[in-house]
Amino acid sequence: MSQSGFVLLTMSVVAGGLLGAIAFFYRQELDRARTAVRAGSLIADTRAGQIEYADNGVGAPLLSIHGAGGGFDQGLANAADLVDEGFRVIAPSRFGYLRTPVPHDASASAQADAHDALLSALNISSAIVVGISAGARSAIELAVRHPSKVAALILISPGTYSPTSPVSIDVARGSKFTFWLVNRGADFVWWLIERLAPSVLIRFVGVRPDLVAASSKADQDRVMSIIRSIEPLSLRFPGINVDSVAQLKEQALDRILAPTLIISARDDGFNTLPAAQFAAAGIGDAKLVIYDTGGHLLVGHQDAVRAEVRLFLTEARNRTRLIDPRSEQTLT
Repeated sequence: MSQSGFVLLTMSVVAGGLLGAIAFFYRQELDRARTAVRAGSLIADTRAGQIEYADNGVGAPLLSIHGAGGGFDQGLANAADLVDEGFRVIAPSRFGYLRTPVPHDASASAQADAHDALLSALNISSAIVVGISAGARSAIELAVRHPSKVAALILISPGTYSPTSPVSIDVARGSKFTFWLVNRGADFVWWLIERLAPSVLIRFVGVRPDLVAASSKADQDRVMSIIRSIEPLSLRFPGINVDSVAQLKEQALDRILAPTLIISARDDGFNTLPAAQFAAAGIGDAKLVIYDTGGHLLVGHQDAVRAEVRLFLTEARNRTRLIDPRSEQTLT
């Protein structure tokens, strides 16, 4: 064999070994992600159909409604970021996410009715409701359509309606391909970009990569944990598609009776601040907290956000009678 042939053979063997190693690690991590989302959840048969959900903790009922790319697992993680012990966290998978099917009507109103149906199936008469990002749409509709079910409302980086400056994805800075990718549920490419070019995904979730790079190790780990939690993408794709094609409409904010906390950042890559301001102006009993930086994930403000939520819930619980039916105990 000639020297050039030997070199080519060696390069082929190395390339094949490298591709084999990549495929091996990808399959391992995808299997791990699939196993994780098969554990820790239940299926409720409700008047709105089957709904996947998790039910963790004891205390004041808290409905944690996840954002785009989520599921019950993201709902649990969001609640853990915001509150300590003393809450019974109900975390549903919204339409199209993980094991919750997409119904004929997948509107925010129908999703709110499904939230109500789940709470009724669990014998929960009233709950604190947390809606994050796209999850804020059905959280608001729940408060409008079923006011008795919502004792207090928390909206974080709300992906909701604004008449002047709508929520949007910034496709001018590299997110167009990622958006195309997400809407095809391409597990492998998402996994590969996460390892080779994570800044692309950081920008896609509404945060400037330079902000994350300058943040603490804890904040960096949190951002990457959220990105990893979107895997496996294919099991969340139908829900992402529902969220992506939704036509946002003005909601009857003046009908919301619950005390409401709304938090957003000026540099949110999804432009949620105008929606947050519009919601705060329309809801009678609303407090709006704005951070100058932090992006969609409020990077660098986790302690401050937790403090705001704790204060708000303390005040709300002093005004509200919440009961965990499993203990039949009034929670104040």
